[in-house]
Amino acid sequence: QVQLVESGGGLVQPGGSLKLSCAASSNRFNFNHMGWRRQVPGKEREWVARIHGNGRVYYTDSVKGRFTISRHSNANTVYLQMNNLNPEDTAVYYCNGNLPTVDGAREFWGQGTQVTVSS
Repeated sequence: QVQLVESGGGLVQPGGSLKLSCAASSNRFNFNHMGWRRQVPGKEREWVARIHGNGRVYYTDSVKGRFTISRHSNANTVYLQMNNLNPEDTAVYYCNGNLPTVDGAREFWGQGTQVTVSS
């Protein structure tokens, strides 16, 4: 069973920065992609950023130019550097990993970490 462990959330003032980390419980797995989604009460969980096995990255429009996703070269660990945060970034951020299976793919989730942007 794959586990994703997150760290790095917290409270930050507008314009500040945070860095989230997500580590998978094993390096034996080759994820199709790993990334981050976020959710606020009453809304669906939305993609923030993801990085694919071939290095291709995706960002939702609202974070382009402010957030950077990266992946450790030798481990199933992803990072999300978040700069110039604003109150609209306040959410629970979930690490997500998409793992290929014999009949398709399976998603795994971290426990979620709260990011609050407030003065």
